[in-house]
Amino acid sequence: MEIYLDANATTPVLPQARAAALAVMGEYFGNPSSTHGAGLKASALLEDVRVTARRVLGAPRGQLVFTSGATEGIQTAVLSALQSLRLQREAGRPIPGALLYGATEHKAVPEALRHWNALLGLGLDVVPIPVDAQGRHDLTWLRSRAPTAGLVCTMAVNNETGVVSDLQGIASALEQSQALWLVDGVQALGKAPLHLADLEIDYAPFSGHKLYAPKGVGMLYVREGAPFTPLLAGGGQEGSARSGTENMAGIAAFGAVLSALEAGNVFASTSEMVDRRERLADALREAFSDVVFNAPRELSLPTTLNFSVPGVDAKELLNLFDAAGVRVSSGSACSASKARPSHVLQAMGLPDWRSRSAVRLSFGPCDSDWLIDEACLRIRECGVALRACGERVVAARATDESEGTVQSASDDLHCTPAVLQAAMRAPSRPVVVDVRERYEQMLSPVRHLHAESIPMSTLAASLPRLAELPPETAVFFVCRSGRRSAQAADSLRRLGHTRAWSLAGGLSAS
Repeated sequence: MEIYLDANATTPVLPQARAAALAVMGEYFGNPSSTHGAGLKASALLEDVRVTARRVLGAPRGQLVFTSGATEGIQTAVLSALQSLRLQREAGRPIPGALLYGATEHKAVPEALRHWNALLGLGLDVVPIPVDAQGRHDLTWLRSRAPTAGLVCTMAVNNETGVVSDLQGIASALEQSQALWLVDGVQALGKAPLHLADLEIDYAPFSGHKLYAPKGVGMLYVREGAPFTPLLAGGGQEGSARSGTENMAGIAAFGAVLSALEAGNVFASTSEMVDRRERLADALREAFSDVVFNAPRELSLPTTLNFSVPGVDAKELLNLFDAAGVRVSSGSACSASKARPSHVLQAMGLPDWRSRSAVRLSFGPCDSDWLIDEACLRIRECGVALRACGERVVAARATDESEGTVQSASDDLHCTPAVLQAAMRAPSRPVVVDVRERYEQMLSPVRHLHAESIPMSTLAASLPRLAELPPETAVFFVCRSGRRSAQAADSLRRLGHTRAWSLAGGLSAS
């Protein structure tokens, strides 16, 4: 059974949210812009969700616009702020010369700043706000630079480390500034207190799929009086703030999550989440005696642990955990395939080995005690397997770093599980080679394939032998994701054995 501990990337959909979405698709399917009865029902539902969201967010005033998610909300907020600066310049008024963003922000923020800064022809400096070793913004630096800023972007909670920003301190640093303030609230919703009206926050985007709603729905809070420019123009929906027919099924599902959050009897309490995090931390210490945690837990959400293990890189740890059926990540899901050191940990000034080997474990406030207990058991098993095999797989790392960018010499390198199974039933049996590392095979054996074990870290020595197999012998390579096996198959073909394939999608997809 899969143990999912990557809630900061996305979450399953809450049963109440699924039911609400199905009800809209089946019974309340009207267009909320229509004036007949079906449309009026849909419109009433939409406004009920908006009212609930206002209570949950502590935002009785200002706009609350439904969007497709946080990226759209960020784009809309940045466009609105920068278009305001552009109009000031066109009116002959001086404008600030810098756009500031937290050095540990999600990449969606600086990329949006650079995009709209260039597109609107502003030519402003886009400058990261330094953070300290704990991942919090340098408020002294911010206070000194704020008077020159037109827009300041910070996170409420960091998605990789779980560090909670000092929003009150940031607000104080901005008191003498005219800068607009965007706060990415994605990871805070449902996990940290939010009272948007208590601070001079101008824009706050949120995303439903980070808190048990479906993908494709989110919200953008816009403070009363803050400049606003629609990203999407057209039919005038959302009071002309965001044109396009509303995603009613997604909004209804998001509303069900917000109602459950408000009711207080579905989501775990802070103390319960802290207890679960400490149990997971204890399991990690037992599995990896030299584990290092990359963020102070007293300043972080109780649902996130970011850790590194000396001598074991992130790819190796992900393979290890995945073999045990525990789904974790090496940071932001948007950057997971790029195999780069964490920019968040680099900004915190942590040693390079920690940013290269960092793994993020995150659970949700609706996860059960049973799931946490099972996760702890499997984490300990990961430690046992790694110690039993005594491997650090140094030779495999250069290969792992290129995963996701494999350039194959052949277009027909990959085969489907059905092709492999058919070959296994043929009179002339193929050779199946499992290139996963020993500890992966120990945690997740695939006995039905009768595969020969040749870990990727030792494959180079075995390739000449495989290349000498009879030309008609089919060789199938398998691994967790299909990336290492694709490299293995390509290498064997380059040695002249053309009947070599990789299992497409790997064992995880078969």
